Amino acid sequence: MRNYKNIKAFQLADDLVVEIYKVTQQFPKEEIYGLTSQLRRAAMSVPSNIAEGASRQHQKDYLQFLYVARASLAETEYLLHLTNKLGYLTAELFGKIEERKQEVAKTLFGLIEAVKREL
Repeated sequence: MRNYKNIKAFQLADDLVVEIYKVTQQFPKEEIYGLTSQLRRAAMSVPSNIAEGASRQHQKDYLQFLYVARASLAETEYLLHLTNKLGYLTAELFGKIEERKQEVAKTLFGLIEAVKREL
């Protein structure tokens, strides 16, 4: 079994979730059950699926969970875009989170390619 805590994509995605939790605390209260909740769940799904996939015995199963993590990252990307359009984030804060999300994406895509090569 792989130790998910040692996987760089997990570590970066975990940091992104913490950052998203911090910034969403400042979102309007009427968004608590809408955009705030959805963004948090989408972001949390990325490291959660990496961790769950790492516990799978077969590479094919692991890869499937990585694909789900990638899809959740795409959802997170859109929701961040929406929060920016709605003015819930400053340009500076949005840029910082966007950079972090891009780093997660590059690392996750690299991990997916590495696992695919092992198949």
